[in-house]
Amino acid sequence: MEPEPPGQPSAITRPPDRRSPRPLAAAIAVAVAVNLVSGIGYVAVAQDHPPPADPAAGTAPFGSAARPDPQAVGAVLAGRARAVRDHDRQGFLATVAWAPPAFQADQARLFANLVTLPLSGWRQELGTAEPVVTGIGGSTLRIIVRYRLRGFDRTEVAHTQYLAFGHRAATGWVITGDGAAHGLSDHPEIWDAGRLTVVRGRRSLVIGDQPVGARGAEPKRTLRDIARRLDAAVPVVTGIVGPRWDRRAVALVPTDRTQAEELVGGGQDLSRIAALATASQYDEGRAAGGDRIVISPATFARLTPQGRRVVLTHELTHIATGGARDGRTPMWLIEGLADYVGYKNTRFSVRSAARELRNEVIRGHLPDALPGRADFDGSSSRLPQSYAEAWLACRMVADRYGEAALMRLYRAAGRRGDVAAFAEVLDVRPAEFTRMWRDYLRKELA
Repeated sequence: MEPEPPGQPSAITRPPDRRSPRPLAAAIAVAVAVNLVSGIGYVAVAQDHPPPADPAAGTAPFGSAARPDPQAVGAVLAGRARAVRDHDRQGFLATVAWAPPAFQADQARLFANLVTLPLSGWRQELGTAEPVVTGIGGSTLRIIVRYRLRGFDRTEVAHTQYLAFGHRAATGWVITGDGAAHGLSDHPEIWDAGRLTVVRGRRSLVIGDQPVGARGAEPKRTLRDIARRLDAAVPVVTGIVGPRWDRRAVALVPTDRTQAEELVGGGQDLSRIAALATASQYDEGRAAGGDRIVISPATFARLTPQGRRVVLTHELTHIATGGARDGRTPMWLIEGLADYVGYKNTRFSVRSAARELRNEVIRGHLPDALPGRADFDGSSSRLPQSYAEAWLACRMVADRYGEAALMRLYRAAGRRGDVAAFAEVLDVRPAEFTRMWRDYLRKELA
């Protein structure tokens, strides 16, 4: 992430904000914390809720049974998975035939989106046999959704949703709605909103829910442009970080900033964010695949072509390196490396890309130490300077020791921390590295 310059938003000299992925092994923020996990834990709510009305007869057809039969519920969920696999719309919608019309309409849109995606598997299963909410007409259950995007997800992606089940004497347990009536929120996915459009590149999959009808040409061009730029960024990233990653990327392009904020979770304000990499989701505490790049559409649209290239390459670097899953790599090295790769072979000059920091250096104010984790918080008043400091620290290492040494430093810091990595890779102490870095800032920016 890099903050926009003061005054009118501009992307002529460099891209605006980006956020970085959350380490998978610890609940620690990278830049500003981005995690796609929400609602995985068991929610214990006990309250009665009136049984849903029969949409056809206007009566209440559901009996008083409040604890669903897990086998019966499992059979309903298995039928839905089978319907998605077979592209059987009628079979899928039959599982919600007794739900309110608005919920049925949402499910019809969900089915259309699911069959648009290149899924190698999609299924729902009980998260726990115990109801989250019980009432005289049925129960709301926690459901785990598991899926893979063919050719992109090496392992299953898992997230939580809530479904309400009621019992009918004639048909047994059926889906009657979701958990919204009880304040239970599903983990959001791109397929929950509008109709999806999918563009596949050589190494990328771009999924957007922007309209593609009468006004659809421009949004679809945007998706294709993102796919093309991600494809082009893959060899750039690989040339520096090495080939030991999947060399593929999935980007999500929601309709607006509000949906983007829902996709990344955590109450993040993305008003100044062009794109961010999100770390793998969790399934009961286990990493479960699904690294994504989420685009904040309005901000991304303001970028110049060069700015888009930098932003997407930066975020792809986070995907390639795993977002520092070790929890030990210092923030300046995580963000500095991503910016180093992002700015590689671009026309952005150091002085223009780091102009806020340059203004300080010109006035004689050099930083005393490398930026820490708190310096990359979105509320930091020196956020642009922190990113520039991190970038130029990595650039200095590459200039003096080579890109291979920069990557060795990155990996050594992940194993043992940056103090040990300085000694192991560069044969310097932290104080000496800081002095070298301050001299480099003065040389490059003054």
